[in-house]
Amino acid sequence: MKSISGIRGTIGGKPGDNLTPIDIVKFTAAYGSIIRNNGGKKIIVGRDGRMSGEMVRSLVVNTLIGLGLNVIDLGLSTTPTVEMAVVFEGADGGIILTASHNPKQWNALKLLNNKGEFISAEIGKQVLVLAEKEAIDFAGVDELGNYETDDTLLQTHIDAILAHPLVNKELIAAKKFKVVVDAINSSGAVAVPQLLKALGVNDITVLNAEMHGNFVHNPEPLAENLVELCNQVVQQKAHLGIAVDPDVDRLCFVSDDGNLFGEEYTLVAVADYVLSNKKGNTVSNLSSTRALRDVTEKHGGKYYASAVGEVNVVTKMKEVNAVMGGEGNGGIIDPQLHYGRDAMIGIALFLTHLAQSNLSCAALRKAYPDYFMSKNKIDLPKGTNVPAILAKVKEQYAAFPVNTEDGVKIEFEKSWVHLRASNTEPIIRVYSEAPSVEEADKVAKDVMEKIEGLM
Repeated sequence: MKSISGIRGTIGGKPGDNLTPIDIVKFTAAYGSIIRNNGGKKIIVGRDGRMSGEMVRSLVVNTLIGLGLNVIDLGLSTTPTVEMAVVFEGADGGIILTASHNPKQWNALKLLNNKGEFISAEIGKQVLVLAEKEAIDFAGVDELGNYETDDTLLQTHIDAILAHPLVNKELIAAKKFKVVVDAINSSGAVAVPQLLKALGVNDITVLNAEMHGNFVHNPEPLAENLVELCNQVVQQKAHLGIAVDPDVDRLCFVSDDGNLFGEEYTLVAVADYVLSNKKGNTVSNLSSTRALRDVTEKHGGKYYASAVGEVNVVTKMKEVNAVMGGEGNGGIIDPQLHYGRDAMIGIALFLTHLAQSNLSCAALRKAYPDYFMSKNKIDLPKGTNVPAILAKVKEQYAAFPVNTEDGVKIEFEKSWVHLRASNTEPIIRVYSEAPSVEEADKVAKDVMEKIEGLM
């Protein structure tokens, strides 16, 4: 899978079909060549705890050295730490070795520019073309790059969070929070407890703390995968639970009553706190909850929607000068720290908000409007003209506000439905949201029936 979020695939199999060593070297060499040909010299590399991580790291690092590039290897790290390290070290780019929430057989190369942000679609296309042509010129023996390791940059990342003007360590410490963390056998087992202790939280239980990458459960932080965390929060009478994905850029909370705070509401709660201290606009993608718009407008700001994908959210945030943004999958982007999804700053801001509110986690969740999401899909026959179908849907709902920036999103009075073609499967994804589960399902069903009629 080649997209704006990187080169992703399963380990093993045949070159070109899966993410084999040959593919890893080819795409790394293409990216490194573009950095070098534009005058770059230094690259940051870090990985999550996946079983294939060390193998992929060795191939990537040595390919970059073979191009004559200097590498700073963070070893086991987090996606936001690598992003920030690019800036800390004045590097020319970075590669994060993680397939994020995908199961253990997956890995990926996430490619960064010199700002520690994901490369643009234009640069991404150049990487694909260069890799396909294999027009790579490696360095001679006298021009090989240098290699060094640095395990201090996670602490540098945490120090930057502690220095954030809206993070109140003293207030958090005074609450003596008891926290249970699901680290899903990856980098969060180190990063999250280290952050919590720096914030003055010392009563910490870490589930799935062994960083072997053979994930105990599906690593995506969804309800069906967090049953153990929910149970442990109640059994241990903890104030809250924290779940992150393997590379620590997505964040989900469990309330003290054992119920999920709601992945969609991670961003809502953090945005509410930030906006109460810093007026401005917010951004999330078109498939994220309407509750962010409600909270933003409550504080006098304006909400904007972007196309799906972190790169698109960041681009829109810069366009509208947003003070907070992210995605409904638990991705927090705070431009006061950096333009990247970061569970670490999300934890620090949420704990400050929770401490300041003097509410339990469950009571804080009840302070926000309730919306319920329904996620469906329509299987497409071979040769289906998806753009033509979506254009007809737009016509049929012309009486309502319609956004066509990424597929078709139709806004109703208290609900919405978002239709977009999948980049990886022959399907149309149908996301809907309403004040009740029944209404959300009905909105989706009505539109899906229309689409099936058109097909």
